Amino acid sequence: MRATRSTVFMVLLAYLLTTLSLSAHALDKEPFTQARFESLQEQGEVILVDVYAIWCPTCAKQQEVLKTYKEKNPKKSFHVLVVDFDKDKDIVRQFRAPRQSTLLLYKGKEQFWFSVAETRADIIAAELDKAIAFESKQ
Repeated sequence: MRATRSTVFMVLLAYLLTTLSLSAHALDKEPFTQARFESLQEQGEVILVDVYAIWCPTCAKQQEVLKTYKEKNPKKSFHVLVVDFDKDKDIVRQFRAPRQSTLLLYKGKEQFWFSVAETRADIIAAELDKAIAFESKQ
C-alpha cells in the first residue's frame, strides 16, 4: 500500500499539531548562560536555576513537580535556567551547589530560595509563588 503525498502531509500535520498542543504548558527550560541570567535579573524576572544531572532520579522528580506546577499555573511566569552538574563545573561552583538537584530561586537580583534535593510539590510551589508575588521596593 502506497501513501499519497497528501496523506503523509496530513499525518505529519496532525502529529505536529498534537505535539504543539501538548507542549503548550510544558516547562520551558534553557541552558544557563551568565549573559541570560544577568539579563533576566535586570528585567526583574523570576529565575529558577536548576542544577541538574540526567542520571539523577531526584532531578527527574523535580522536573515532574515543576512541569505540573506550570500546567496548573500557566499564567505564572518564571524562567528555568539549567546548569548541567557534570559539564558546567564553573557554574556549579559559582552557585555553591553542593550536588545535583540544587534549586536556586531569584526575582531580579534577589535570591529567594536555595534548596538541595527538594521534591515536595507544596514546598516548591510555595517558594515559586512567593517569588512571583514579590514586589520590589526599589
